[in-house]
Amino acid sequence: MSAVRDLQFKDTAGRTEAAALASTSSPGADDLQGEKLVLNMGPSHPATHGVLRLVLELDGEIITKATPDIGYLHRGDEKIAENMTYAQFIPYTDRLDYLAPLANNVAYALAVEKLLGIDRQLPPRCQYLRVMCCELARISAHLLGVGCFAMDCGALTLFLLTFTEREKIYNLIEALTGARFTTTYTRIGGLARDLPSGWTDQCRKFLSEVEINFDETEKLLTRNRIWVDRTQGVGVIPKDVAIDYGLSGPNLRGSGVEHDLRKAHPYLVYDQLDFEVPVGAAGDCYDRYLVRMEEMRQSVRILRQCLDQLPGGPDNRSKEPINIPDPKIVLPPKEKVLTKMEELIHQFMLVTQGVNAPPGEVYFGAENPKGELGFYINSRGGGTPHRLKIRAPSFVNLSILPYLLPGHMMSDTVAILGSLDFVMGECDR
Repeated sequence: MSAVRDLQFKDTAGRTEAAALASTSSPGADDLQGEKLVLNMGPSHPATHGVLRLVLELDGEIITKATPDIGYLHRGDEKIAENMTYAQFIPYTDRLDYLAPLANNVAYALAVEKLLGIDRQLPPRCQYLRVMCCELARISAHLLGVGCFAMDCGALTLFLLTFTEREKIYNLIEALTGARFTTTYTRIGGLARDLPSGWTDQCRKFLSEVEINFDETEKLLTRNRIWVDRTQGVGVIPKDVAIDYGLSGPNLRGSGVEHDLRKAHPYLVYDQLDFEVPVGAAGDCYDRYLVRMEEMRQSVRILRQCLDQLPGGPDNRSKEPINIPDPKIVLPPKEKVLTKMEELIHQFMLVTQGVNAPPGEVYFGAENPKGELGFYINSRGGGTPHRLKIRAPSFVNLSILPYLLPGHMMSDTVAILGSLDFVMGECDR
């Protein structure tokens, strides 16, 4: 072996050629001193909540640079919308934030209705039912968000606890829409169907049970020493930085900004309901957790008011409408389609060509569980949009990672990602 080593060529620095190659391709322990390590986290890491890839530059255990790499789930929803009628795109909105499909349906329908100029003509019962859908979706999404956040930090029991309550919401959604996951319940100008018999009683029962779950969750987490150490002072987002990065939803309110579209720009019947907007103080992971817990309590408060004030009562004995009375926008009743020529023509035109929208452009933003879900529609008339742009809150919220992660330990990454509560389905679209 000594003879072989003597035959190795020397480089200009006096090292052997083999040693020079080794120092660049596979450095030893001595060569790593003072250098940084580039680590790929994702796109299949369980803590990235989907196909998010983070390219992390590490100095030991400290993150010095973070670059999010998105687009692994891209489906081209916005371009698909430009080749479909307005009604045909409703099922695609289910697949945005797939943890709150009911809320996505409502936000998109309100944007199209704003374009059509009928957003102020929706029947009161329809508006109350839409609010109930949005708030059930908010509780469902936050239950999963808090549960996964806790599980990422080691609290598996809490995930099972919150998921149990979430299954009850899915039972309610299935009874209401006929589907558990991708609901496609909202329609342009109204809803697909009215409440089934006994649904409101089931909803009231769920609300009383889920409040007990909130208490149990807070007993397990809020004063838990491990949880507090993992979240307090970690991932701090100052108020001005949160505004500069365009954050919305609980991530913005966790930094102390009292901005909620349900209050700032009321839609549906939110201006007739009494609820509060919780805000944080420090802007850390712990505050974002507390904000989501209180938001769920406020959603229960809203749902109870909707159940008490619902026009037409639980079984709608007074036959309050849930759709606007315009056959050029809403599909006519099936029995009339089968017996009358005019309704048959309206059905044929709506299904084949879609609603005849006027030229113009609108933007509507709704307060979804992840933040402001907005739809920009550019219309040149006819039944399909000329351009459609989705303002996805998860996409915007993830933009702060290059600012937020550097300076933290590698182990803090999962806590920070869990506290942001994003969904790659709407981020990549």
